[in-house]
Amino acid sequence: MSVVRSTPLRPVQSLGRWGVESLEAMGRFALFLGEAVVWTFIPPLKVSQFYRRVHFIGVRSLSVILLTGAFTGMVLGLQTFLTLSRFGSEALLGPAVALSLVREMGPVFTALMVTGRTGSALTAEIGIMRITEQIDAIQVMGLNPMRYLIVPILLAGVATFPLLTAIFDVVGILGGYLVGVQIMGLSSGTYFGEMRTFVSLDDITTGLWKSFAFGVVVTWACSYKGYYTAQGTVGVSRATTEAVVLSSVLILVWDYFMGSVLP
Repeated sequence: MSVVRSTPLRPVQSLGRWGVESLEAMGRFALFLGEAVVWTFIPPLKVSQFYRRVHFIGVRSLSVILLTGAFTGMVLGLQTFLTLSRFGSEALLGPAVALSLVREMGPVFTALMVTGRTGSALTAEIGIMRITEQIDAIQVMGLNPMRYLIVPILLAGVATFPLLTAIFDVVGILGGYLVGVQIMGLSSGTYFGEMRTFVSLDDITTGLWKSFAFGVVVTWACSYKGYYTAQGTVGVSRATTEAVVLSSVLILVWDYFMGSVLP
Protein backbone atom coordinates (compact mmCIF):
# COMPACT_ATOMS: atom_id res chain seq x y z
CA MET A 1 0.00 0.00 0.00
CA SER A 2 1.48 3.30 -1.12
CA VAL A 3 1.49 6.23 1.23
CA VAL A 4 0.99 9.72 -0.21
CA ARG A 5 3.28 12.12 1.55
CA SER A 6 2.61 15.85 1.59
CA THR A 7 5.83 17.60 0.78
CA PRO A 8 6.59 20.84 2.66
CA LEU A 9 7.72 22.36 -0.65
CA ARG A 10 4.24 22.27 -2.17
CA PRO A 11 3.35 25.85 -1.07
CA VAL A 12 6.66 27.04 -2.52
CA GLN A 13 5.90 25.24 -5.78
CA SER A 14 2.45 26.84 -5.94
CA LEU A 15 3.97 30.26 -5.28
CA GLY A 16 6.58 29.73 -7.98
CA ARG A 17 3.98 28.55 -10.47
CA TRP A 18 1.88 31.65 -9.73
CA GLY A 19 4.92 33.87 -10.18
CA VAL A 20 5.82 32.33 -13.53
CA GLU A 21 2.24 32.62 -14.77
CA SER A 22 2.10 36.25 -13.63
CA LEU A 23 5.34 37.08 -15.45
CA GLU A 24 4.06 35.40 -18.61
CA ALA A 25 0.83 37.41 -18.42
CA MET A 26 2.73 40.66 -17.89
CA GLY A 27 5.01 39.89 -20.81
CA ARG A 28 2.08 39.09 -23.09
CA PHE A 29 0.40 42.29 -21.90
CA ALA A 30 3.48 44.39 -22.76
CA LEU A 31 4.04 42.66 -26.12
CA PHE A 32 0.42 43.32 -27.03
CA LEU A 33 0.95 47.07 -26.64
CA GLY A 34 4.31 46.93 -28.40
CA GLU A 35 2.85 45.16 -31.43
CA ALA A 36 -0.04 47.65 -31.57
CA VAL A 37 2.37 50.60 -31.44
CA VAL A 38 4.45 49.13 -34.26
CA TRP A 39 1.41 48.63 -36.48
CA THR A 40 0.30 52.18 -35.73
CA PHE A 41 3.21 53.54 -37.80
CA ILE A 42 2.77 51.09 -40.68
CA PRO A 43 0.33 52.43 -43.31
CA PRO A 44 -2.38 52.30 -44.31
CA LEU A 45 -4.50 53.36 -41.33
CA LYS A 46 -8.04 52.00 -41.19
CA VAL A 47 -9.63 55.45 -41.23
CA SER A 48 -13.23 54.24 -41.21
CA GLN A 49 -12.57 52.05 -38.19
CA PHE A 50 -10.83 54.97 -36.48
CA TYR A 51 -13.82 57.29 -37.00
CA ARG A 52 -16.18 54.61 -35.76
CA ARG A 53 -14.15 54.14 -32.58
CA VAL A 54 -13.92 57.90 -32.01
CA HIS A 55 -17.70 58.08 -32.16
CA PHE A 56 -18.05 55.05 -29.92
CA ILE A 57 -15.57 56.20 -27.25
CA GLY A 58 -16.02 59.96 -27.46
CA VAL A 59 -19.52 60.89 -28.57
CA ARG A 60 -21.31 58.14 -26.70
CA SER A 61 -19.49 59.02 -23.49
CA LEU A 62 -20.30 62.72 -23.73
CA SER A 63 -23.54 62.60 -21.75
CA VAL A 64 -22.03 60.81 -18.76
CA ILE A 65 -19.02 63.16 -18.85
CA LEU A 66 -21.27 66.23 -18.79
CA LEU A 67 -23.39 64.88 -15.95
CA THR A 68 -20.46 63.66 -13.87
CA GLY A 69 -18.42 66.80 -14.48
CA ALA A 70 -21.25 69.12 -13.45
CA PHE A 71 -22.01 67.38 -10.17
CA THR A 72 -18.32 66.81 -9.39
CA GLY A 73 -17.73 70.55 -9.72
CA MET A 74 -20.78 71.36 -7.63
CA VAL A 75 -19.81 69.00 -4.83
CA LEU A 76 -16.22 70.19 -4.97
CA GLY A 77 -17.31 73.83 -4.91
CA LEU A 78 -19.63 73.28 -1.96
CA GLN A 79 -17.20 71.34 0.21
CA THR A 80 -14.24 73.55 -0.67
CA PHE A 81 -16.21 76.71 0.13
CA LEU A 82 -17.27 75.32 3.51
CA THR A 83 -13.68 74.38 4.29
CA LEU A 84 -12.15 77.67 3.16
CA SER A 85 -14.76 79.69 5.04
CA ARG A 86 -13.36 78.35 8.32
CA PHE A 87 -10.08 80.08 7.53
CA GLY A 88 -11.51 83.20 5.94
CA SER A 89 -10.13 82.23 2.52
CA GLU A 90 -13.30 81.99 0.44
CA ALA A 91 -11.63 84.04 -2.30
CA LEU A 92 -9.46 81.03 -3.15
CA LEU A 93 -12.46 78.90 -4.10
CA GLY A 94 -11.87 79.36 -7.84
CA PRO A 95 -8.21 78.26 -7.84
CA ALA A 96 -8.98 75.35 -5.50
CA VAL A 97 -11.74 74.02 -7.76
CA ALA A 98 -9.79 74.61 -10.97
CA LEU A 99 -6.54 73.03 -9.76
CA SER A 100 -8.33 70.01 -8.32
CA LEU A 101 -10.16 69.42 -11.59
CA VAL A 102 -7.41 70.26 -14.07
CA ARG A 103 -4.57 68.37 -12.40
CA GLU A 104 -6.27 65.37 -10.81
CA MET A 105 -10.01 64.88 -10.76
CA GLY A 106 -10.69 65.76 -14.39
CA PRO A 107 -8.34 63.22 -16.02
CA VAL A 108 -8.97 60.50 -13.42
CA PHE A 109 -12.77 60.78 -13.29
CA THR A 110 -12.99 61.01 -17.07
CA ALA A 111 -10.91 57.87 -17.48
CA LEU A 112 -12.94 55.98 -14.87
CA MET A 113 -16.25 57.02 -16.42
CA VAL A 114 -15.15 56.08 -19.94
CA THR A 115 -13.86 52.76 -18.61
CA GLY A 116 -17.25 51.92 -17.15
CA ARG A 117 -19.19 53.31 -20.12
CA THR A 118 -17.25 52.18 -23.20
CA GLY A 119 -14.24 50.20 -22.00
CA SER A 120 -16.38 47.32 -20.84
CA ALA A 121 -18.32 47.41 -24.10
CA LEU A 122 -15.09 47.28 -26.12
CA THR A 123 -13.92 44.25 -24.16
CA ALA A 124 -17.23 42.46 -24.66
CA GLU A 125 -17.28 43.28 -28.38
CA ILE A 126 -13.77 42.00 -29.03
CA GLY A 127 -14.36 39.02 -26.75
CA ILE A 128 -17.47 38.00 -28.67
CA MET A 129 -15.50 38.32 -31.91
CA ARG A 130 -12.92 35.98 -30.41
CA ILE A 131 -15.31 33.27 -29.22
CA THR A 132 -17.31 33.38 -32.47
CA GLU A 133 -14.05 33.03 -34.46
CA GLN A 134 -14.50 36.35 -36.26
CA ILE A 135 -10.90 37.30 -35.46
CA ASP A 136 -9.74 34.03 -37.00
CA ALA A 137 -11.84 34.83 -40.07
CA ILE A 138 -10.12 38.22 -40.34
CA GLN A 139 -6.76 36.45 -40.38
CA VAL A 140 -7.99 34.00 -43.02
CA MET A 141 -9.03 36.95 -45.19
CA GLY A 142 -5.44 38.18 -45.11
CA LEU A 143 -6.06 41.07 -42.73
CA ASN A 144 -4.06 41.74 -39.59
CA PRO A 145 -6.45 41.85 -36.61
CA MET A 146 -4.03 44.05 -34.70
CA ARG A 147 -4.10 46.70 -37.43
CA TYR A 148 -7.80 46.26 -38.19
CA LEU A 149 -9.16 46.11 -34.60
CA ILE A 150 -6.67 47.27 -31.97
CA VAL A 151 -4.80 50.16 -33.58
CA PRO A 152 -7.97 52.22 -34.32
CA ILE A 153 -9.09 51.74 -30.72
CA LEU A 154 -5.77 52.94 -29.28
CA LEU A 155 -5.66 55.97 -31.58
CA ALA A 156 -9.28 56.81 -30.79
CA GLY A 157 -8.48 56.68 -27.07
CA VAL A 158 -5.53 59.04 -27.50
CA ALA A 159 -7.68 61.43 -29.57
CA THR A 160 -10.83 61.47 -27.43
CA PHE A 161 -9.61 61.31 -23.83
CA PRO A 162 -8.00 64.80 -23.81
CA LEU A 163 -11.12 66.32 -25.37
CA LEU A 164 -13.42 64.59 -22.90
CA THR A 165 -11.17 65.66 -20.04
CA ALA A 166 -11.27 69.28 -21.22
CA ILE A 167 -15.06 69.15 -21.35
CA PHE A 168 -15.15 67.61 -17.87
CA ASP A 169 -12.90 70.37 -16.51
CA VAL A 170 -14.93 73.20 -18.05
CA VAL A 171 -18.26 71.80 -16.89
CA GLY A 172 -16.84 71.13 -13.43
CA ILE A 173 -15.55 74.70 -13.10
CA LEU A 174 -18.96 76.00 -14.14
CA GLY A 175 -20.55 73.69 -11.56
CA GLY A 176 -18.28 75.15 -8.89
CA TYR A 177 -19.23 78.63 -10.11
CA LEU A 178 -22.92 77.79 -9.79
CA VAL A 179 -22.51 76.75 -6.15
CA GLY A 180 -19.87 79.24 -5.06
CA VAL A 181 -21.19 82.36 -6.79
CA GLN A 182 -24.88 81.83 -7.40
CA ILE A 183 -25.67 79.98 -4.15
CA MET A 184 -22.97 80.92 -1.64
CA GLY A 185 -22.69 84.55 -2.77
CA LEU A 186 -19.04 84.72 -3.76
CA SER A 187 -18.15 87.39 -6.30
CA SER A 188 -17.81 86.08 -9.86
CA GLY A 189 -14.86 88.41 -10.42
CA THR A 190 -13.09 86.90 -7.44
CA TYR A 191 -13.90 83.35 -8.56
CA PHE A 192 -12.44 83.71 -12.04
CA GLY A 193 -9.85 86.39 -11.23
CA GLU A 194 -8.05 84.33 -8.59
CA MET A 195 -8.26 81.33 -10.91
CA ARG A 196 -6.30 83.22 -13.57
CA THR A 197 -3.73 84.17 -10.95
CA PHE A 198 -3.01 80.72 -9.52
CA VAL A 199 -3.67 78.29 -12.39
CA SER A 200 -0.66 78.12 -14.72
CA LEU A 201 0.03 76.50 -18.06
CA ASP A 202 2.01 73.74 -16.31
CA ASP A 203 -1.13 72.68 -14.45
CA ILE A 204 -3.08 72.40 -17.69
CA THR A 205 -0.22 70.54 -19.36
CA THR A 206 -0.07 68.05 -16.49
CA GLY A 207 -3.74 67.22 -16.88
CA LEU A 208 -3.28 66.95 -20.65
CA TRP A 209 -0.44 64.46 -20.38
CA LYS A 210 -2.42 62.41 -17.88
CA SER A 211 -5.41 62.26 -20.20
CA PHE A 212 -3.20 61.07 -23.08
CA ALA A 213 -1.71 58.37 -20.87
CA PHE A 214 -5.10 57.25 -19.57
CA GLY A 215 -6.39 57.04 -23.14
CA VAL A 216 -3.66 54.52 -23.90
CA VAL A 217 -4.04 52.63 -20.61
CA VAL A 218 -7.81 52.14 -20.82
CA THR A 219 -7.94 51.11 -24.48
CA TRP A 220 -4.86 48.91 -24.04
CA ALA A 221 -6.22 47.00 -21.05
CA CYS A 222 -9.75 46.62 -22.42
CA SER A 223 -8.56 45.54 -25.88
CA TYR A 224 -6.10 43.07 -24.40
CA LYS A 225 -8.69 41.41 -22.16
CA GLY A 226 -11.13 41.12 -25.04
CA TYR A 227 -8.50 39.84 -27.48
CA TYR A 228 -7.43 37.01 -25.16
CA THR A 229 -10.89 36.07 -23.95
CA ALA A 230 -11.38 32.43 -23.02
CA GLN A 231 -13.98 30.40 -24.86
CA GLY A 232 -17.63 30.79 -23.91
CA THR A 233 -19.92 33.52 -22.67
CA VAL A 234 -18.59 33.06 -19.16
CA GLY A 235 -15.16 33.98 -20.46
CA VAL A 236 -16.52 37.18 -22.01
CA SER A 237 -18.20 38.28 -18.80
CA ARG A 238 -15.08 37.47 -16.80
CA ALA A 239 -12.86 39.35 -19.25
CA THR A 240 -15.17 42.38 -19.09
CA THR A 241 -15.00 42.48 -15.31
CA GLU A 242 -11.23 42.01 -15.31
CA ALA A 243 -10.82 44.77 -17.91
CA VAL A 244 -12.74 47.31 -15.83
CA VAL A 245 -10.87 46.39 -12.64
CA LEU A 246 -7.46 46.36 -14.34
CA SER A 247 -8.09 49.69 -16.09
CA SER A 248 -9.27 51.35 -12.88
CA VAL A 249 -6.25 50.14 -10.91
CA LEU A 250 -3.82 51.16 -13.65
CA ILE A 251 -5.42 54.61 -13.84
CA LEU A 252 -4.90 55.24 -10.13
CA VAL A 253 -1.39 53.79 -10.06
CA TRP A 254 -0.27 55.66 -13.17
CA ASP A 255 -1.85 58.86 -11.86
CA TYR A 256 0.34 58.68 -8.78
CA PHE A 257 3.53 58.12 -10.76
CA MET A 258 2.76 60.88 -13.25
CA GLY A 259 1.85 63.22 -10.42
CA SER A 260 5.21 62.49 -8.84
CA VAL A 261 7.17 63.18 -12.03
CA LEU A 262 5.30 66.03 -13.69
CA PRO A 263 5.65 69.55 -12.25
